[in-house]
Amino acid sequence: MESREAYRRYLSSDGFEILVGRSAADNDLLTFRVAAQEDFWLHVADSSGSHVIVRNPDRLERLPRQTLREAAGLAAHFSKSRKGGRVAVHYTQRRFVRKERGAPAGQVQLKRFDTLRVSPQLLPESVSRR
Repeated sequence: MESREAYRRYLSSDGFEILVGRSAADNDLLTFRVAAQEDFWLHVADSSGSHVIVRNPDRLERLPRQTLREAAGLAAHFSKSRKGGRVAVHYTQRRFVRKERGAPAGQVQLKRFDTLRVSPQLLPESVSRR
């Protein structure tokens, strides 16, 4: 039996790796164990859903616009707001994401963030495994 990865993998049209958590516990693992401090973190606002990480090996201050929109579209798609049309998605660098002691799996606080509105979007899932 093949073990399930804690997150899905996608590749943006700009070539950035995008990781999407599968469950609340997987979201915690992805955000606090897999993501680097300079990676970008996204999540749909005011609803439950997957944490989305965009790898940032070049330590860019901001993502290319298309990659940001694609990652936000994935966050909207893998949320309970998926059928709500355009939804608000918060994004920030991982360094600004915190977890309070005793908080439930997947629940975080953001020290600083921006918001954009997008429609849910699904990209082809990457088949590469690391």
